[in-house]
Amino acid sequence: MITTDIAIIGAGPVALFAIFEAGLLKMRCHLIDYLPQVGGQLSEIYPKKPIYDIPGFPSVLAQELIDNLVTQAEPFNPVYTLGERIESLEKLGERDFILTTNMGTKINASVIVIAGGLGCFEPRKPEVENLSKFENGKGISYMILDPESYRDKNIVIAGGGDSALDWTIFLANISKKVTLVHRSEAFRGAPDSVNKVMKLAEEGKINLLLNSNLTRVSGDTFLQKVGAINLKTKEEQTIEADNLIPLFGLSPKLGPIETFGLNIDKNAIEVNTDDYSTNIEGVYAIGDINTYKNKLKLILCGFHEAALMSHSAYKYLNPGVKYTMKYTTVNGVNTF
Repeated sequence: MITTDIAIIGAGPVALFAIFEAGLLKMRCHLIDYLPQVGGQLSEIYPKKPIYDIPGFPSVLAQELIDNLVTQAEPFNPVYTLGERIESLEKLGERDFILTTNMGTKINASVIVIAGGLGCFEPRKPEVENLSKFENGKGISYMILDPESYRDKNIVIAGGGDSALDWTIFLANISKKVTLVHRSEAFRGAPDSVNKVMKLAEEGKINLLLNSNLTRVSGDTFLQKVGAINLKTKEEQTIEADNLIPLFGLSPKLGPIETFGLNIDKNAIEVNTDDYSTNIEGVYAIGDINTYKNKLKLILCGFHEAALMSHSAYKYLNPGVKYTMKYTTVNGVNTF
């Protein structure tokens, strides 16, 4: 059981800044995100995109902003659980919550902060039966967290974008056999990556199935075989596989958060603008995932929400304790 003061669902820019604001008030933070790295949309979708409305930065690249926020948070020793999705929220008593992830990780926190941006980024899955039977460590995964876990194994990758191409190239050097399945002859990825994949296929270092779709998965407890059909010839083949990695992109959804008992309006969480608290005491929502009158979905607005949330959370965790705000220009940044 992981124990912390504040558990933050999401690890985008607003969540990262919340670590800093909470840290100034001596509150520890643990962040959970389904993506394999921090940064949310900024890192996953447009890391090289310039952002122009961050105070003090006439222009800053999205990933550069994330890197700076991570550095700013480091003095407060945040802990991250990445590549896992929150499945349930349970309130045991006053100031006592339990979060459980899809991998069984449990986090005990006194305050819950939902900073999930547009929601949980969920993988786009192929239309194949029995996928869920082999998920959660049984052979099928939708992102690669630890490349070493695929060493000397038979791997099937499905997709035609940059992620599918890049991981095919990488895993070709460490896996026993890599098969790339793509429904077209044209790829959406970088031309250089396409050329490398085609060369690997010509040299017999990977198995490349173009104009093909996945049809089935099978095995006992763990994945053993993957079926694919050629869309032109209708010829179907069976591939020996220890792992299947469909890389068809991610789509934002509210996901299990919908089951938490929060007041939801059009896939956003209603909050009190005094402190961005929700209808559940001890649970807050900041950033793009919340909604209120005149809401602006801007990163800088999320930073403001993170600051007010942190001061409210401090009062919630320390009832009756008088707190006098001190400026960092006077006090500096005092770590734990």
